Amino acid sequence: MRVIGIDPGLRNLGWGVIDVAGARITHVANGICHSDQETGDLARRLASLHFQLTQVFQDWQPETAAVEHTFVNKDAVATLKLGQARGIALLVPAQFGLDVGEYAPNAVKKTVVGVGHAAKQQVDHMVRLHLPGAKVAGPDAADALAIAICHAHHMQSAGRLQAALKRAAG
Repeated sequence: MRVIGIDPGLRNLGWGVIDVAGARITHVANGICHSDQETGDLARRLASLHFQLTQVFQDWQPETAAVEHTFVNKDAVATLKLGQARGIALLVPAQFGLDVGEYAPNAVKKTVVGVGHAAKQQVDHMVRLHLPGAKVAGPDAADALAIAICHAHHMQSAGRLQAALKRAAG
């Protein structure tokens, strides 16, 4: 199964694609969609992110997607703008007919690093251990790959649970 993880951001929207075969995960691609903050026009920036992310989906054909939840910070305006970028991150997979898993940042860190309050450097390091040889485009792409790994892990756990329930029922 091909999984895409998306780390929403208005300036830099990270994405990472992995393939999952049983317990084995392999790196496929990763990158960062950039919006032109010089324009100052929020609508154009969101349209640019939508266009770029749509191209990623067309190029890599993921079968399932995961997006990180937005954390609320002290700057309400920045949080609102991040939420709008997150809307793009949810919209594009929906336009391709995909279900979207959503994960809190601490859940992603706990799955990938083993600690819910891990630093960005620890996440980056563990992503590179999980995906040896992958050339990671930057911190936002590393976070997106971590989100994809988290989603793969949760999908596998859910699949094992469903199989166990099926066996128990009959």
